[in-house]
Amino acid sequence: MRSVLASDIAEKLWSWLRALFALALLALVVKFLATYLPKQQSLTPTVVLGSMKTVGGFVALIAAFVVALEFVLYVILMKLLKWKHALAYMLVAPGMVGIALLFLYPFSYNIAIAFSNRSLERFLPGAYSYGLAFGVENFRSVFTDKILHDTGFWEVFARTWLWTAINVFFHVLGGLGLALLLNRTLPLRGLYRTILVFPWAIPQVIVALALHNEFHYQYGFVNNLLVSFGLPRVQWLSEPVPAFVAATISNIWLGIPFMMVIILGGLQSISHEFYEAAAIDGASGWQQFKSITWPLLQPVLTPATVMGTIWTFNAFNVIYLITVGGPSEKTDILVTALFKAAFEFYRYGQAAAFALVIFVILFAVSATWIQLSGGLKGVTD
Repeated sequence: MRSVLASDIAEKLWSWLRALFALALLALVVKFLATYLPKQQSLTPTVVLGSMKTVGGFVALIAAFVVALEFVLYVILMKLLKWKHALAYMLVAPGMVGIALLFLYPFSYNIAIAFSNRSLERFLPGAYSYGLAFGVENFRSVFTDKILHDTGFWEVFARTWLWTAINVFFHVLGGLGLALLLNRTLPLRGLYRTILVFPWAIPQVIVALALHNEFHYQYGFVNNLLVSFGLPRVQWLSEPVPAFVAATISNIWLGIPFMMVIILGGLQSISHEFYEAAAIDGASGWQQFKSITWPLLQPVLTPATVMGTIWTFNAFNVIYLITVGGPSEKTDILVTALFKAAFEFYRYGQAAAFALVIFVILFAVSATWIQLSGGLKGVTD
């Protein structure tokens, strides 16, 4: 009883602290707006009203389109076809149209570029051509030619899978461990959750640049910590294996909070009645985890693992900002190699084909994993 009361008091205190922090942050923002903005000569009422007019017109256009779309769907689905689930389709339709505009056009344009001979020398309209032969050559060059200065596709492909497997394994393992700890009744549990979510909440660019400095040979925190334990300094960013390890450690630290939040939500959705019945039958903690927790987590863990695999496979920020793919291209993964092919070597046709290859790989892996794991059967059946 005392532990429950102490936990309630701690949770209330933490909620009050969060409210005070939010008020203090709001006060700082108001003070900034009151003292700094009037000094900006360019921020005049005319400029502000002009910007609002431009944005307002765009928003009004989108609103008019949504109203027209909903009216057409209402007439067709409800009045003419009289579908039972017409309302659901009407609610989803604006989002689907937005996704189609933001995804289908760039994807189609990428396919078109993949079947062209576009490059830096043939960049302007009329200078490059489209054709099946160009597409075949672009796809062939992805697998057989050097996609970087000295590195081919298959070496980068193997390194990318090693990078992805290590990161996702520790993301799931660390996230599961922290979620199991936070799923218990603990004093200041909300504070612990907030602190553990920080690595995920901070923008990756800021975190990656900070971690790049922490791996500095002379002044970085990591080497200073090793020296304090009597260990030698490591050339983290100058040698291939330490550079890969440094990027991997950074990405593991960034990815665990997301998996922790997802798994914690899944744990809290499992009814305690299952565990009470298992305890009555004499099941141990491990048996309860194996027979109750793990199977019931699959509908949550499977899509989270798929998303984590895709994000880690495409973790451009961490690799590029910490190691820039070096040294000697030994930490490049497929997505950083793709970036260099497009924006450093200017091989646009090959880069577009390269992007399609990465898309097919991720789509096939995700579909296969979902099918083999059966994690979504509880949702679809």
